[in-house]
Amino acid sequence: MKKPLQIVLDTSIFVNPDSRYLFGKTPKEALNNFLDSIAGKKSIFCYIPPSVYEELMKFLEKAPNHNKMILINKKPPSSYESSIPAMMVYEFIEEMRLRINKGLRIAEKYSRKLINQPIISKNNREKEEAVIKSLRHEYRTALREGVIDSKEDFDLILLAKELDAKLATIDHGLVKWAQKLGINCISAEELKEIVGGNI
Repeated sequence: MKKPLQIVLDTSIFVNPDSRYLFGKTPKEALNNFLDSIAGKKSIFCYIPPSVYEELMKFLEKAPNHNKMILINKKPPSSYESSIPAMMVYEFIEEMRLRINKGLRIAEKYSRKLINQPIISKNNREKEEAVIKSLRHEYRTALREGVIDSKEDFDLILLAKELDAKLATIDHGLVKWAQKLGINCISAEELKEIVGGNI
C-alpha cells in the first residue's frame, strides 16, 4: 500500500508573487484553487500550524469556505516534545551574531553619510529619506534574508520534522534551516505538479 504524502504548507506559497501565480492571481484565489485541486485526493494530507494559518488569513479578505478549509489540517507542533540538535542551535546563534555585526556596520555606514548633512532645504530632506530607505533595505536584507526570523517559521520546521512531512515553501531561510534537520522541502512548482488539477 502506497504511503500517504504529507505536506506542511507555508504562507509564501499562496502570498509571494513568485509562487502565487502558479495557483491564482490573488492570495485568496491561489488558496481556493489549491483547495479545489486537493479535494478528493485521499493520498495527500496537507497541514498548517495555527500560527501560520493566522498569518495566511491576514492576506485574505475573508477566509475560504469552511468546508474547503477542512482539507488542510490545522495542527500545532508538539513544541515541548520536539528535540532540536544542539549543533543547530549553536549554528543559529553564530549566524545571528554575524548578522547583527553586519547590521551594525551598515548602520554606521549610513550614519556617516548623514552626519555632516545639515537639513535646511526640502531637497536635503528628500536626500535624507532616500538614504534612510536604502539603510532599511540593506539592514533588513542583512538581518532577515536566508534565516528563520519568526515563530511561524519555527512552527513550520517543527511540524514538518514531527510528521516526517515535506515542507512546501519558497522561503530560502526556511529551506536552509529545514534541510539541516533532514526535512525535504518542495517548491511551489513541485507542489503544483504533485496536486495536479486544472489550476
